[in-house]
Amino acid sequence: MEKENKEKIMKRIREAGDPENYETSWEQGVPKSKKKSEIKKGKSSKARGGRFELQVRKDLESKGRVNDKWNNNVDLDLNKMIIAKRKYNPFSKAMTIGTGFPDFVSIKLVRDELYSVIGVEVKTNGILSKIEKQKCAWYLKNKIFSQIWIAKKGVKRGEIVYDDFEEKYGKKFM
Repeated sequence: MEKENKEKIMKRIREAGDPENYETSWEQGVPKSKKKSEIKKGKSSKARGGRFELQVRKDLESKGRVNDKWNNNVDLDLNKMIIAKRKYNPFSKAMTIGTGFPDFVSIKLVRDELYSVIGVEVKTNGILSKIEKQKCAWYLKNKIFSQIWIAKKGVKRGEIVYDDFEEKYGKKFM
């Protein structure tokens, strides 16, 4: 057991001493080394996701829907809806607002005073995690949304495909 710990510590020291390939930060007194190539990949993935989210929003608006960022989340332990926590970025000194689940609430007038209220989660690959599936099921079970759509990239360039949560995952999570 001691030998394994020693190897881990020595690996962290080697990574920390290699500033060309690794960036080391201290989190709660423990050094964390990350490859610079992985950091760059993460930044570009986040930027691509943001651009796709904007593209989905414009597409929904072109279909006559009114959209807004959803600033709530579900606490599955408490079994209730809560305000989404804001995330602080110490480097840009900014708070990230709109970190709720799902990404958007989309509203459309059906007729007279009847509205369609849909939650839209944007995923470039269209795959939800287990927790996200449970949250979607909670929203539908508690009638917060009439439907939840999962927006993903289509096969053709610029194409957006919307999957209905209930159709895709069935009653398994309900």
